[in-house]
Amino acid sequence: MGIHYRHEWKHEISYSDLIAIRQRMRAVAQPDPHAIDGKYLIRSLYFDNLYDKALREKVDGVNRREKFRIRYYNLDPSIIHLEKKSKLNGLGTKYSASLTKEEAQQIVDGKIDWMLDSDQPLIRELYCKMSYQGMAPKTIVDYTREPFIYGPGNVRVTLDYDIRTGLDKTDFLNPECITIPAGEAPIILEVKWDAFLPGIIRDAVQLEGIRSGAFSKYAQCRIYG
Repeated sequence: MGIHYRHEWKHEISYSDLIAIRQRMRAVAQPDPHAIDGKYLIRSLYFDNLYDKALREKVDGVNRREKFRIRYYNLDPSIIHLEKKSKLNGLGTKYSASLTKEEAQQIVDGKIDWMLDSDQPLIRELYCKMSYQGMAPKTIVDYTREPFIYGPGNVRVTLDYDIRTGLDKTDFLNPECITIPAGEAPIILEVKWDAFLPGIIRDAVQLEGIRSGAFSKYAQCRIYG
């Protein structure tokens, strides 16, 4: 099976836009079954190398780029994933590997020798990049997501807001970890789909004067270091 790339739109929207799109999506799409009362909290720990390669490539709009993160939901570290997101010509794909809480904490603490013997290729790849490229945890990114799904086209529409950042990276797995607002972070509408975007969804996410952008939660949360 080849690499499966997906189309992706990102838009910065206003609070009134959020309310309008939320109402439209409730009428035409399904809420994500993993959501609680229509939303969930996402906590991610993003990695970068000594030269901030991922940050610079994002800011510079490099055509082919990738970033690593560890992620869990609703402040519940019983299910944790290591993810690599890759972008090529504006299309995106994601690779994932599961981690135990103990494994995730070891990575955060820089205790990585065990990763070389993992049966998950993505864990071994991160080991190599931490060992030979100086890749390390950089910043915590928290936000609230309202997700909707639509079967035809494998469409996923998300509304992300209350973007916050944490400075104590070793505290990533602590639900009590302190995070602070990431500057004047906007509300983000994301639309992802496979081969085609159905007209009913295209119409539902249309907003006057809004154009697709390239907002990065990771870049926004690096404003403090």
